[in-house]
Amino acid sequence: MRQRSLIAITAALAAGALTLTACGSRDEGGSDSSGGGGTKVVIGVDAPLTGDLSALGLGIKNSVDLAAKTANKEKTVDGVTFEVKALDDQAQPSSGQQNATQLVADKDVLGVVGPLNSSVAESMQKVFDDAKLVEVSPANTGPTLTQGPDWQTKKVRTYKSYFRTATTDAIQGPFAAQYVVNDAKKKKVFVIDDKKTYGAGLAATFSDEFKKLGGKIVGTEHIDPDTKDFSAVATKVKNSGADVVYYGGEYPQAGPLSKQIKATGAKVPVVGGDGIYDPTFIKLAGSSATGDLATSVGAPVEDLASAKEFVAAYKAGGYKEPYAAYGGYSYDSAWAIIEAVKKVVEDNDGKLPDDARAKITEAMQNVSFDGVTGKVSFDEFGDTTNKQLTVYSVEGGEWKPVKSGTYTG
Repeated sequence: MRQRSLIAITAALAAGALTLTACGSRDEGGSDSSGGGGTKVVIGVDAPLTGDLSALGLGIKNSVDLAAKTANKEKTVDGVTFEVKALDDQAQPSSGQQNATQLVADKDVLGVVGPLNSSVAESMQKVFDDAKLVEVSPANTGPTLTQGPDWQTKKVRTYKSYFRTATTDAIQGPFAAQYVVNDAKKKKVFVIDDKKTYGAGLAATFSDEFKKLGGKIVGTEHIDPDTKDFSAVATKVKNSGADVVYYGGEYPQAGPLSKQIKATGAKVPVVGGDGIYDPTFIKLAGSSATGDLATSVGAPVEDLASAKEFVAAYKAGGYKEPYAAYGGYSYDSAWAIIEAVKKVVEDNDGKLPDDARAKITEAMQNVSFDGVTGKVSFDEFGDTTNKQLTVYSVEGGEWKPVKSGTYTG
């Protein structure tokens, strides 16, 4: 972890950033303009397409769809037509594992984008790795997925087929702690998590850095993510004297939790990670959410020169749902698969080899391009090399960016 002085404030994020790779404008209607024929390559998608987290999952699916249609229209890979096969995991590990098995069984699936949840990813990784089928998550932030269970002392890559375009909680948690202590000037925190892989891990990395910076943890609590009654923990928060709450978890619980904490008379901000960074959090939390904070991966897509074409193309595509927090990362995850397919085809005289899955997984390690979210490439663990993060605050009923920066531990 790095010292607090090493948060570099990012201006417009690399002025003169290169424009989005191959996200060309599309004609009205949004057809894939594939030109017909050619070899079919299916990009699988696994995400929660129904249920509480569907706002994020549908943004993932739509953004992958846009990448596939763009590649087809621009004939990015000569002789290859991309299709998308999206499966709903309902944010459940068991469903994710079933979906992984189904995607592996489809011989046309040569890459998968997803999942949203780190706990779901844990159930899928071995299935994909055994099949040498590459998986690129736009949203997983649990460090163990790439660096092993003992990542804090000894980093070991477990699955060579797993990559991600989102940075990890090893960075996100400490980044949030530095903002809370150094910028928001909060010294006493009550830490709550939902006991799941993502939430508990994020709360732990936040807590470690918060204590290092001289802050005091005045209380901890684990909540049941299947309930919406948090009155007991809200009372504990009020009685603890905390001047801030940190929540490791996702917006379906974070919204009601924030509302119920404020209802006790405890006028303290609730802070969370990218799992609460969604407009639904604000709807659930109500007017008292003003001042609540969230960190999320990357810089605001709308502020990136590299994302302008993506934003315009998504709008032109007529998708009913917003691209949400992970749209840009989902597009980049899909485009990484497209780039890997392109490399393998070019290296094999213009056609896919018999061991295409293994070759694509191998090629992914060296994929590098200028994408929606900035430079897309992967380190030796399969983690993104883009360590950008942003703090958002609820103001006027919307999430507003407050501070962007990078974290180097």
